[in-house]
Amino acid sequence: MNLAPFKLERYFAKYEFSTEFLLCSSDCESMPIADLLALEPGAAEEFQQTWLGYTESQGSPSLRSEICKIYETIEPEDILVHTGAEEAIFLFMHAMLKEGDHVIVHTPSYQSLGEVANSIGCDVSPWLAREENGWALDLDELRHLMRTNTKAIIINTPHNPTGYLMSHDDFLAVSRFAQENNLLLFSDEVYRESEYDPATRLPAACDLGEHAVSLGVTSKTYGLAGLRIGWIATKNRRIYKNMAALKDYTTICNSAPGEFLAEVAMRNRWKLAERNLRIIKDNLVIIDDLFARHSHLFSWVRPRAGSMAFPRLLQGNVEEFCDTLVKQAGVLLLPGSVYDDSGNHFRLGLGRKNLPQAVQRFEEFLSK
Repeated sequence: MNLAPFKLERYFAKYEFSTEFLLCSSDCESMPIADLLALEPGAAEEFQQTWLGYTESQGSPSLRSEICKIYETIEPEDILVHTGAEEAIFLFMHAMLKEGDHVIVHTPSYQSLGEVANSIGCDVSPWLAREENGWALDLDELRHLMRTNTKAIIINTPHNPTGYLMSHDDFLAVSRFAQENNLLLFSDEVYRESEYDPATRLPAACDLGEHAVSLGVTSKTYGLAGLRIGWIATKNRRIYKNMAALKDYTTICNSAPGEFLAEVAMRNRWKLAERNLRIIKDNLVIIDDLFARHSHLFSWVRPRAGSMAFPRLLQGNVEEFCDTLVKQAGVLLLPGSVYDDSGNHFRLGLGRKNLPQAVQRFEEFLSK
């Protein structure tokens, strides 16, 4: 295994904890432990009694019971809890792919969705979302990407970094294509339940058949990245067992306090999601105004879900722009080059409460 440096994480390592305003965060506003526990009477007292021994490798039964309520047909035994979404991605790839397999990956994407498969020795074909198509994927292109050794399709919707939400018809068509061609469908759904219009919410891929795996996490929609709790949901016992066996060589089991707090979060997930959606929608009004005032500098496709967008810088080089901005104004944007994007885009975060102050500082920089 030969993994390339994770460009996004290396970029954040330089700035994330030393910069005043993170205007590119992918997660939503978080909260102190006390505020989370206050959502349930008696939770604070119960948390104090959490046993700090080993936990069940697959995740506690009560946590898995809460997680499966996100889905329509999934049972607790179909949920495998991980330390964040990253571990789940890594283990799926190693459990189900081998050298010489071909994988089709929704692009641009979170780097590990393609890089882990590449490091195994798979052939990875990008299925490119294009700005001129509103960041939609072309289903005809998917058919052309198909090979005799294709093993899996990897998609992400709602999408990081563009905020695009696949249409219901397209999502079902991708699922059917995978089933008809005996392919695995790995669906990164970490921004699910953050749709601006709930009527546009897609079914979870795992509810569509044994060919599919849904990825979830507490970090994004629910704003609880510090819990480090993610999961996969699948009816496919082979996938589940293979991933569970590999987990014995990574984290083995999850943090007991993290699982307790995640269970409280899942019981109250609508409150958390609604809170963060209010922040996102308020921030979208500010960003709409910002880009209207500076239409000579920026263009964008307005997102449909999630806590980020992928605007384009119309003048200059985006890497130089982001570097100057963070050094001179203390405002961090993420250049699209960390996604291997060559279109001068940058990632803009919408989920933080201090966005109005960050935008004010950003505009002061632009005025100079």
